[in-house]
Amino acid sequence: MTETAAIRTEGLTKHFGEKTAVHPLDLDIAPGTFYCFLGPNGAGKTTTIKMLTGLLHPSGGRALLGGHDIQKDPLAAKRLLGYVPDHPFLYDKLTGNEFMQFVAGLYRMTPAEYAARCAPLLEMFEIAAVADQLIEDYSHGMRQKLSFASCFLHDPKIVVVDEPWVGLDPKNIRFVKDFLKQRCRETGLTVFMSTHTLSIAEEIADIVGIIHRGRLLRAGTVNEIKALRHTAGGSLEDVFLEITRDEDDPGAAGGGAAGA
Repeated sequence: MTETAAIRTEGLTKHFGEKTAVHPLDLDIAPGTFYCFLGPNGAGKTTTIKMLTGLLHPSGGRALLGGHDIQKDPLAAKRLLGYVPDHPFLYDKLTGNEFMQFVAGLYRMTPAEYAARCAPLLEMFEIAAVADQLIEDYSHGMRQKLSFASCFLHDPKIVVVDEPWVGLDPKNIRFVKDFLKQRCRETGLTVFMSTHTLSIAEEIADIVGIIHRGRLLRAGTVNEIKALRHTAGGSLEDVFLEITRDEDDPGAAGGGAAGA
């Protein structure tokens, strides 16, 4: 494993009573990587994300962001972290500008830092025109864009995103995926994204991880994952369905093998 990993998990595990939601998970993700985390509903994706972001305490193992343990050194870890959940929690009685000011306060940004970063982000995500309106009047897409703008306000080095496309129209989906990919290439941003939209994952991912029933089944580049298909050709979606089907049916050819 590299010592410069942006995201590292070591035996990261989560139990809910007798149910194991995430079996021991080992990840080693280099800076600048766009990592797409794929799995069916209930596979353990959101549970993993909540442990990475410190929202859930693991039952075993640990998660490190930039070398900082999210449980033991949460302030240092979270200074590096931006998080966009699938359903952003925003304060309806604040305006967009007031919410951005609130976030700036959480990260103890100086007035100069806030002034330099806020307006360009609101413009970039096309919500500057509604920034003085109450968030309760925002559409879901506008809320999602405000969540992205606030995520990048403190210039995070690691961004964790859970199902980001909900509520976004095709134009904004294109903008967000191009924006994230450009940040990875140009600034070394590390993105860990959970998504069900496999066509987008195939387009933008550097590394794909497939989780099913709490176990990481495969991890590799898109081409490496596609090469696992029993028959030549096909999309990432075809391979994903084949791999998860084989796990549901261990008698299927090639089923039951796990690796990363």
